[in-house]
Formats: sequence, C-alpha cells, structure tokens
Amino acid sequence: MPDLATATILWPVLLGGLGAVAGSFLATLVIRWPHEHSVLHGRSQCDACHAPLGARDLVPLLSAAVTRGLCRVCGARIDPRHWQIELGCVFVGVLAGLAVPGPVGLAGAVFGWLLLTLAALDLAYFVLPNVLTVTLAIGGLVTGVLGVEPPLADRLIGGAAGFASLWLIGEGYRLIRKRVGLGGGDPKMLGAIGLWLGWQMLPVVLFLAALTGLAIVLVGMVTGKSAALTDAKPFGALLAIAAYPAWLFLLGSVA
Repeated sequence: MPDLATATILWPVLLGGLGAVAGSFLATLVIRWPHEHSVLHGRSQCDACHAPLGARDLVPLLSAAVTRGLCRVCGARIDPRHWQIELGCVFVGVLAGLAVPGPVGLAGAVFGWLLLTLAALDLAYFVLPNVLTVTLAIGGLVTGVLGVEPPLADRLIGGAAGFASLWLIGEGYRLIRKRVGLGGGDPKMLGAIGLWLGWQMLPVVLFLAALTGLAIVLVGMVTGKSAALTDAKPFGALLAIAAYPAWLFLLGSVA
C-alpha cells in the first residue's frame, strides 16, 4: 500500500492524466454536438480538408503543441477547443486529486469533467443536453448511495430544491415579463448539482453564479464592449463555474 506522501502525489498525477484522456473525448463531443455526429463513430478528421487524423495527431495536448494547432496536411487551424477542454479537464483532475486523494477524488473529477462539458456547450450553443444533465444527476445519486458526503437525504433535497427554485423563477419571469428569461436546461442542471452538493450549498452556488455573471457584464461595460443586464447569458456555464469550487470546498473540508 502506498504511504500518505506517495498517495498525495499519485492521485493528482493519475487524475490529471485521466483528465487529458477524458478531455480529448469530451472536446470531440462538444465540437460535434451541433452537427449531430456521433462521438463514438467515425474517425477524427480535419474540419477543412477532411484528412483523417492519425494516432500521432490525437495525443491529448502534446499533438496540438507539436503541430501548433494546425492540420499536418493542409495547414488549416484545428478548433482550439480540443486542447482547451483537454487542458481544462487536466486542471480539474489535478485539483480533485489534491483536494481529496482517493476514489472520492475520482468522483469529484468526473463531476468537474461533466460540468466543464456542459459549460462548453452552453457557452458555444446555449444548450444543456438532457443526456448530460441526467448523467450528472445519476452520478450524484450513485456517490450518495456509496456513502460519499453529503448524506443522500441532503442530496435528494438539494436535487428537488435546485430544480424547483430555478423553475419557479423562470416561470415567474415568463408570466410577468411575457417572455422567456431562463432556459429549460438550467433548472435541470441546478437540480443535478444539488444531487452532488446537497441543499445547503445551493445558495452559495447561485450567489457565485450570479456574481460571476454580473462581473462579466460590468467588465464588458468598462471595456466598452456591448453588454447589458438584459443580454442573454449562458447561465448553465455560470452554474458550472460556481459548482466545482463549491465541491472542492465541501469535500476538502470533510476529507
């Protein structure tokens, strides 16, 4: 059995490596999503010349660094979201391994990888696919059943409260303003987050998400970019940005 010092180093390295692999898959999912191309079928190829990408072109992060993000055949720029999402997943994995070394850290890394994927989709296309929010919710339930903090009862309350709170806000806004102000995927996502964090952390997540959104608007105003409080915002991405630090704090405090 590895000693404590070895485990402390091993888990961030292991989860960071897994994050690179997961990020490669998830980046492909994000990029192919609007085209309805299955991520499980068909070889990866250059978007410009459609030349198939070989094994040396698909090594997470390293291939992009060697080729400078360009296709070897035609020299066209390969979508930078590939390496950006890969790097993000590495970062998420390392943080999880540092905060909670062990299987719980692995669960937290999966939580972060799913959040990152949902955030990327929401930022790019204003969509939070049901298949991913349901996967996120199932992960929260499974970890609760396995005894990971917070308790399962708190998670179930968090799931119901998270969904109901945003759904009621969205419906209230629609009735008062006569237009949609909140996407249908946002309540589902907050419900799934509640199944991971429990009900006690939901106010923190909502506060951080709203604060982040307000900061983005204010920065846009200060820098002269077109920005207004009524502009559409990818609120699911803001929830993801808030939820993962909340998990790090929650699990790190009880580990």
